[in-house]
Amino acid sequence: MEKILTIVQIVISVLLATAILLQNRGAGLGSTFGGDFGGYYTKRGFEKFLFSATVVLGVLFLGVAAALIYLTSKGV
Repeated sequence: MEKILTIVQIVISVLLATAILLQNRGAGLGSTFGGDFGGYYTKRGFEKFLFSATVVLGVLFLGVAAALIYLTSKGV
């Protein structure tokens, strides 16, 4: 069981790192390719999906880490 959770945690960590690196801090996805608005905007489309996916992956990562800690402390 620990091996499966360890593999799941590795996959989640790679996906989480990718999702974080795809986000461009302080600018929209459009400014990555040259356009810059410089004002407040709401996330739309892929940016909104990427933000939501990052949050979900972060929660999953913490949940799997807590499960691994619990299992290793019990010695199962």
